[in-house]
Amino acid sequence: MLKSFVPMKKNIAIVAGGNSSEYVISINSADQLASILDKEKYEVYTIIVKGTDWVVKSDSFCDVIVNKDDFSFSLNNQKTKFDCAFIIIHGTPGEDGKLQGYFDTLKIPYTSSNTLASAITFNKIFSKNYLKPFDIPLAKLVSIKRGDVVDADQIINITGLPCFVKPNCAGSSFGVTKVKEKEKLFEAIVEAFKEDDEVIIEEFLEGQELTCGLFKTKRESFIFPPTEIISKNEFFDFEAKYTAGMADEITPANISEELTKEVQNLSSQIYDIFQLKGIVRVDYIYSKGKLYFMEVNTVPGMSAASIVPQQINAAGYHIRDILSIIIEDSLERFNAQ
Repeated sequence: MLKSFVPMKKNIAIVAGGNSSEYVISINSADQLASILDKEKYEVYTIIVKGTDWVVKSDSFCDVIVNKDDFSFSLNNQKTKFDCAFIIIHGTPGEDGKLQGYFDTLKIPYTSSNTLASAITFNKIFSKNYLKPFDIPLAKLVSIKRGDVVDADQIINITGLPCFVKPNCAGSSFGVTKVKEKEKLFEAIVEAFKEDDEVIIEEFLEGQELTCGLFKTKRESFIFPPTEIISKNEFFDFEAKYTAGMADEITPANISEELTKEVQNLSSQIYDIFQLKGIVRVDYIYSKGKLYFMEVNTVPGMSAASIVPQQINAAGYHIRDILSIIIEDSLERFNAQ
């Protein structure tokens, strides 16, 4: 009697943690993903990365050290390797291209953009300079590196007041300050330098904060309804992002159909310009009739409180199905190389 064929489950590594201030946020996203991924298709493991310490976390066995030579682990004399890495590290080394280079070297598929696209979009200055030839509205900014002489008058002459001071390479509003007085500028720069060696000072744009999640496969595009963010603080800072009741995240955004299409079309264009892969989120300020690009998040939060899962639900999709499509697309892209 012939037995029915049961395909083997693929081993999926949710790679979380990282070396930035967003460590805890990444862990929360990983917990959410681990609970959602389709267990009938995948064996799911969570890998916690912190510096050179990489371990497999599990409820069924004790922590096991990851062998970085081939991204595997051994338990009871049995070696486990991974079919795909689902990167959910916000910040370095998961969003700036470092992990992507590692996985490329080992020829292991992963769910995010490649090394080059990740490195460019993680750097706010690089990403905005990259977009300049495409006539996408951008806020005026000044960049300074650690050790540079700071001329407050010269900076404010370009950006005006109020302005935002932020680390060039960081997320979740860590180290970000809204400066209203010239005398507070140096203090804000010092705060931003705690997160990065390069700081940007950017003009304040009065308007609506909008963000749009999306991803594309070879065959179809998934561009989700934009979200409008209304912070109850001065701006959408860390407290507003991660404290219940401190911000209203309206999905779909309460904007015209015309503006909705503009946000989605521009997000799609930016996705293609940077040659992004996997799920991303693009942030904007809509001010004085223009949609200003702020930044791309190539590893957006996926916790229960995160924006992209809200947008997926608003679009009528089940997040488990979307995650499966992302993984299968990553495997297909890798196999096609």
